[in-house]
Amino acid sequence: MPLHAPALLVLEDGRTFRGQAYGAEGETFGEAVFSTGMTGYQETLTDPSYHRQVVVMTAPHVGNTGVNDEDPESARIWVAGYVVRDPARVPSNWRSQRSLDDELKAQGIVGIQGIDTRALTRHLREAGAMRVGISTIETDPEKLLAKVRTSAEMTGANLSEAVSTDEAYVVPAIGEKRFTVAALDLGIKAMTPHRMAERGIEVHVLPANVSYDDVKAINPDGLFFSNGPGDPAATVGQVELLKAALGDGLPYFGICFGNQLFGRALGFGTYKLKYGHRGINQPVQDRTTGKVEVTAHNHGFAVDAPLDRATETPYGTATVSHVNLNDDCVEGLELKKDGRLKGFSVQYHPEAAAGPHDAAYLFDRFVSVLEGKI
Repeated sequence: MPLHAPALLVLEDGRTFRGQAYGAEGETFGEAVFSTGMTGYQETLTDPSYHRQVVVMTAPHVGNTGVNDEDPESARIWVAGYVVRDPARVPSNWRSQRSLDDELKAQGIVGIQGIDTRALTRHLREAGAMRVGISTIETDPEKLLAKVRTSAEMTGANLSEAVSTDEAYVVPAIGEKRFTVAALDLGIKAMTPHRMAERGIEVHVLPANVSYDDVKAINPDGLFFSNGPGDPAATVGQVELLKAALGDGLPYFGICFGNQLFGRALGFGTYKLKYGHRGINQPVQDRTTGKVEVTAHNHGFAVDAPLDRATETPYGTATVSHVNLNDDCVEGLELKKDGRLKGFSVQYHPEAAAGPHDAAYLFDRFVSVLEGKI
């Protein structure tokens, strides 16, 4: 195994870790967050929701199955930096085409290995997500700390347009076409329109900055807002578009960032979580059925909506449909009018990439809404 250059990690509160370079050498800054998933690192790295975030992997061994060209959720790695404890020396999987270290280098992603990620995770749980810097250039913690404290914060950041598609494209229905859906790409994962296509939906994926007139030009049966990075409170145009769509009675489904923007369109506030939810093992209860699901998460903000009562909005009656069993965080909303479900959203990722599959029924629920059956 080749020798790796020394690397330095400094949090904005001054906590320092020393290790070795993993991936590209250089210097990077972002918000330090931790992911509790033991698998699915390739999907995590290519999830646009991680834009400008430095991801700390709590699983000690990372990279065991290498990297392939089939599992990415977008065309590139989006994380600002990557932190692992004990990376695989040699990947071993029949689908592997190259090592994770080589892939990070090829895409210029600066990382660090060989540090106590358990101690770092415990620190972030106590102190909260914060800015961080990783460097193989700067060896003085105080100098790197000064750079960290002048780097951009996540609060107030409007990032969805930076990760969105430049041009609209269509994901055709698989088999017989049943519906047309306009999907705003706020950082969409490739598996999401595929899940809709499997159910006979032709998905028109649109740039984040489109107008409501652009949406109506498609003559869609429904509207979808994807996951994505940034502070929902800093996002205005997409919320106004959604209000117009809800006013017209267009059926709606939102995932992750799409849940937060749904909340804001309905009149609720949003707030930053202390350290967020990230990983593929988060317990959520669907309050409409009582079912408990193990779900995949990646969010640092949440909707501030009452758990104990319904809320009347200009578009109908809104209720909290899903709740996190770890901390009672709002994990889903639904909107009903005249006894019909007009729109719903979840804060987690039901597209099952990298898993689990407990929440796949939500795509079937969207089809039922489009059919007018519920």
